[in-house]
Amino acid sequence: MISKENKAKVVMVQGTASSAGKSILVTALCRILKQDGYKVAPFKSQNMSLNSFVTREGGEIGRAQVVQAEAAGIEPTVDMNPILLKPEADSKSQVIVMGKVMNTLQTRKYYERKSDLLRIASEALDRLRSAYDVVVIEGAGSAAEINLKDREIVNMRIAKLANSPVLLVGDIDRGGIFASLIGTVDLLEPDERKLVKGLVINKFRGDISLFESGIRFIEERSGIPCAGVIPYFRDIAIAQEDSVYLDERPDNGTNANLDIVVIRLPHISNYDDFDPLEREGCGVRYITNRRKLGNPQLIIIPGSKSTVADLHFLRDTGLADEIIRLNHSGTPVMGICGGYQMLGRRLEDPCGVESSEGSIQGLQLLDVVTVFNRGKTTTQVKGRVSNGRGILSEANGREIEGYEIHMGESVENNEESPFLILQTPGGKAAYTDGAINSQGTVLGTYIHGIFNKDGFRVGFLGSLRKYHRMPVHEAYNVEEKEKEYDKLADLVRGSLDMQLVYRIIDEGIR
Repeated sequence: MISKENKAKVVMVQGTASSAGKSILVTALCRILKQDGYKVAPFKSQNMSLNSFVTREGGEIGRAQVVQAEAAGIEPTVDMNPILLKPEADSKSQVIVMGKVMNTLQTRKYYERKSDLLRIASEALDRLRSAYDVVVIEGAGSAAEINLKDREIVNMRIAKLANSPVLLVGDIDRGGIFASLIGTVDLLEPDERKLVKGLVINKFRGDISLFESGIRFIEERSGIPCAGVIPYFRDIAIAQEDSVYLDERPDNGTNANLDIVVIRLPHISNYDDFDPLEREGCGVRYITNRRKLGNPQLIIIPGSKSTVADLHFLRDTGLADEIIRLNHSGTPVMGICGGYQMLGRRLEDPCGVESSEGSIQGLQLLDVVTVFNRGKTTTQVKGRVSNGRGILSEANGREIEGYEIHMGESVENNEESPFLILQTPGGKAAYTDGAINSQGTVLGTYIHGIFNKDGFRVGFLGSLRKYHRMPVHEAYNVEEKEKEYDKLADLVRGSLDMQLVYRIIDEGIR
């Protein structure tokens, strides 16, 4: 058991490398602690991701912390991810601080603000610690990034600031687990090494009894106990943050009841928008090559952090011509956020927000003109389908909800708008969103997360199947998501020495 104090206990998960499994382990620990009766919250001081979410207050944070908050049974806030970096072209990142855009900076300029950003992160963590029993902190990349050690604000500097014990996780599936765990520990400074209280081996395949000698070697060589070995899994549907996931995921489109292609743009954002479609039995294929398009029932152009650059990617690869050809032959096309903007007639950028070109021709599948401005829209929305035809025919009148994150505004829209927004966190609203062509075969919207709403998703997929003269498929209920968090917690609880983990949390860095 964890002794409760005025200030929350903390435990930090750091990794030997990117995609070692930090985010999913934090998610599991949040769920386990919730199940065991603790008020728990996630925290990541600095996240670099194109997958983001808008909180109730209109602040933008990384999707990983939203998933972790869901697992903890709490509403996400900007304190859980006070600094979000969204990479752009040319080695720049949009810097979002406490949910709002601060600036777009080159890496060197960003590091010059380290002191102020560290103070902001520390204050956010203090607020969480005053409101919860336990805060589970996530690091980033490797705990031993030697070239970044003097300016990082997300790994050992945060652990020392919070006096937090550290669980160090390594990915055995990639090979080299002995070198990665022991080498990481050896590269840490003595005061940092003392913070590492447990090692976790992730993504193990095979017979664990055959690895017992390896565990003993790691413990003896590092002087740190192994807190557990987590098996590799594919059968638990938890949203993934790292785009490496798109490389590792299986191609499930061949035998699925609907074949949906998502264009994997170089700056793709919020690709977890489409997870609910997979859970419905749809095949969702992410492709970068026009020869891989095939003849799907739906093509989706997803969100993008660099819309103009990704529009050029579509043209340079021949994907643009093939998407247009398939649509003219009857294949429906949908665009979300940046993808919606690309579907339009023209993109105007008078302030050079996205590029220096000024005016860029879109795919011209929708009669819409988008103008980029320096302001950023970040808001949650609720509404309904107000103009259901074509691939929205079975969704007419159904409720929708999600969130908007975009720089440009589609100021000239000569198509019908399919969605009516009725509510934002600020109160009642009455404005339209998106565009749908007269045939109902091209649809655009700014709403991320729109497929999470059961009624809309069922209606949309019913429309798509009706359009293709296919039988209706049984609907998936998003409430199943809670069962997925419980499945993850059960797996990790059974894989870790939870008595050791609880002792590490309770004793801290003693």
